[in-house]
Amino acid sequence: MSQSTPVSPVTAADVDLSVALALETLREADPTGWDAPAGPLEWDCWETAEHLADDLFCYAAQLTTAQPQLHGYIPFEISARREGGPRNAVAADRKAGPDGLLQVLDTSGGLLSAVVRATPAGRLGYHPFGVSDPEGFAAMGVVEVLVHLDDLARGLGLRWRPPADLCGRVLTRLFPDAPTGTEPWPTLLWATGRGELPGRARLTSWRWDSRPRR
Repeated sequence: MSQSTPVSPVTAADVDLSVALALETLREADPTGWDAPAGPLEWDCWETAEHLADDLFCYAAQLTTAQPQLHGYIPFEISARREGGPRNAVAADRKAGPDGLLQVLDTSGGLLSAVVRATPAGRLGYHPFGVSDPEGFAAMGVVEVLVHLDDLARGLGLRWRPPADLCGRVLTRLFPDAPTGTEPWPTLLWATGRGELPGRARLTSWRWDSRPRR
């Protein structure tokens, strides 16, 4: 499948699928390996999974206010557990171990999926890369899962290659200027600064366009 293949909108079912695949993969990890660096990131694997759960939770929150929040994130208190670590509103209790960490990730994914399903299509919420709608937040959540699972898989020694059609849908929604006619998963890695494509150098900075397409 290439990115030029027609694709359907990103939905809550795509959030469910990406999180389910992520959890299936991460359950194969060595329980002692979560302190390893997560691929190219400056965070370890535990911190990266917490950051991912925090992303999903915060994307859900942006769509739930009675008065749409269009000029900034909901002001949850955020903090980092160490200097240089991710600043999150959501964290997992270390005493619960990796199983507890994955429960937190599963819960945050479920919250985003439920909010996307329940929210009118015209509802908008803030994101610095473009005020977005439920489909956009679903797509952003899926991208967070797919690319951070790549980081985690590198750190934990796991295999990870998400479905091409899922990658194609989020590329179409969030990266309208990405190359076409290339395989969706390598293209998504390239678009998020994690890989190269033939004839294209690795990106040193990147951003998606989360504005509504309609």
